[in-house]
Amino acid sequence: MHSFINTSSINTRLVDAAGFVGIAEDNYSAYVEDAALLILRQSASPIVLLSGPSGSGKTTTAHRVAAELIRKGSKARVLSMDNYFLPVDEFTNETLPRDEDGNIDLESPLRLDIPLFQEHLRTLAEGAEVAMPLFDFATQSRSGTVPLKREKGEFLIVEGIHALNPLVTGDADRFSTCVYVSVRTRIKSETGAMLHPRQIRLLRRICRDKLFRDRRPAQVFDMFDSVSRGEELNILPFKSRADIDIDTFMAHEPPVYKAMMYRELMESSDELEKFPNYDELMEFLSAIEPLSPGYIPANSLIREFIGSGE
Repeated sequence: MHSFINTSSINTRLVDAAGFVGIAEDNYSAYVEDAALLILRQSASPIVLLSGPSGSGKTTTAHRVAAELIRKGSKARVLSMDNYFLPVDEFTNETLPRDEDGNIDLESPLRLDIPLFQEHLRTLAEGAEVAMPLFDFATQSRSGTVPLKREKGEFLIVEGIHALNPLVTGDADRFSTCVYVSVRTRIKSETGAMLHPRQIRLLRRICRDKLFRDRRPAQVFDMFDSVSRGEELNILPFKSRADIDIDTFMAHEPPVYKAMMYRELMESSDELEKFPNYDELMEFLSAIEPLSPGYIPANSLIREFIGSGE
């Protein structure tokens, strides 16, 4: 069941900004610690499969869980499924996965080298070495391989949007623990309207893509329907397979996005008003007071989206 927080409650708590941030960060840390404890109890499952939709904070959560396992005396490493993307030149024009609009389907599990991935999961679980491919997104090709071997007693946290899809993972249930991460909390306005978790992740993507991917907000809004469609088809149907659920929402993140993006989004209204999510996002952002990113700890999950601030 989804929880919610009121815009008025957010603004009230901002009076003690440092305390507000600290509580939200502690709540997330508690999720991470609980996940680590459950993983440790399932020591016969050395592979941790961690999935979540775009903007859910998979990468940060995977590394935070690994750090918590290490803090508790275990060994852990993070492995990105992105390395198992197939080079585009291995597809023909007919076999390249496409969405219903005819565009290359970046969310399709068929973009992955599924047989190699399944083979490597089994081999790593057994403690033998593999030659893990390295994928270069700039050229959409493989740039080589690196040797990878799981040490005795070590957990490998494998993160990616398809990590819970049995088509991709095969028989990995025999030796894995499954984790699903996403925003689960809604924001409620004074009128009773609700901002869906997917829209909170959209705010994260707008901020991240501007900082790290050189994309304008209009481009992110334009991609949103395609990304959402991919989630509905390829990610959400498998979240029930998770042994562990982590809500990555931070109560202080909307005020940070207000400080970082609101003016630009307002000034771009002529370009953005055509997108159905724009008015809703602006309604909620206008009702929330801003918070300087300087309050956000360096290891916070939302640093994945707002940058280090250096």
